[in-house]
Amino acid sequence: MGYIKGEDRNQTILFPESIDEYVSDNNSIRIIDEYINQLNLESLQFNRAVTPSLGRPPYHPKDMLKLYLYGYLNRIRSSRRLEQEAIRNLEVIWLLRKLKPDFKTIADFRKDNKRALKKVFRDFTRLCDEWELFGKELVAIDGSKFRACNSKKNNYNSKKLERHLKYLDEKIEKYIQELDQGDRAEASLKKPDAHTIKERIQQLKNRREKYTQYQSKLKQSGENEISTTDPNSRLMANHNNVEVSYNVQTTVDAKHKLIADFKVT
Repeated sequence: MGYIKGEDRNQTILFPESIDEYVSDNNSIRIIDEYINQLNLESLQFNRAVTPSLGRPPYHPKDMLKLYLYGYLNRIRSSRRLEQEAIRNLEVIWLLRKLKPDFKTIADFRKDNKRALKKVFRDFTRLCDEWELFGKELVAIDGSKFRACNSKKNNYNSKKLERHLKYLDEKIEKYIQELDQGDRAEASLKKPDAHTIKERIQQLKNRREKYTQYQSKLKQSGENEISTTDPNSRLMANHNNVEVSYNVQTTVDAKHKLIADFKVT
């Protein structure tokens, strides 16, 4: 069983004579196409680089990689936006040969191939070096902050965790006192019954256990804070705001302004 296949770019249609006429000979997306076609995705450890023998044919990872790189070169990072580009953008229609993956397929490709995508960057850097595109005389290092998916609510330091634990302990103690005053609670219609109070106590204990685990992880990590959604993100000042972000350091070679290396902190 093979992969889902795109249409032949030279197949005759109504307006241009072929899909290939959508794109000029000097368009940069032809470089994306040629570069990715020569990659060995199996050695780069991409998921589904080998055709699966069972189930519905998947999209070829080379087609998904082309869409992914096109999006980043054109500042289109949203998987939903890329889904739309595959429908309306003539360059992407040419690049994917009329394939139209949905946003979930695009998002899953990124999620499932994080390490392999880093290897593609290393491979492209090696290729640029072979072509002597790096001057290796002058480089510039710069940092940019990118907001993470992690909300401030899910970012914790030791003081914040202590506040949460103190609040929960006080609430639990309050409900326990209400249980001890059962007779008076039953006399008041506004008071919750014993079963409801016990449920609330258990919910608070579950929350307390979660914060205790965060506290333990924070101590073990030796860091000042912990983020639960994006573990490597940190609270940072960014354009007069404080946001949970990543700090991306890039090293750019002066000769052709190509990125030679990067680090996310």
